[in-house]
Amino acid sequence: MTDVPPSEWIKSSYSGNGGTCVEWAPARAAATGAVPVRDSKVPGGPVLTVPAGAFASFVAGVKTGEFGSV
Repeated sequence: MTDVPPSEWIKSSYSGNGGTCVEWAPARAAATGAVPVRDSKVPGGPVLTVPAGAFASFVAGVKTGEFGSV
């Protein structure tokens, strides 16, 4: 799913300034049922595609602190 236009990528609000930046493409997720995720420092690099339900569960876990902090 490397054909996501640059304008569709959004940097996560949970990404810090310490180099742990993640971007996702919510419009593509709504259209395909899969969430594209990439490292914002390497925009031409690999894109992970995660089922929308799994991504929603992951985000819920992050919000509740289920994974701890770094």
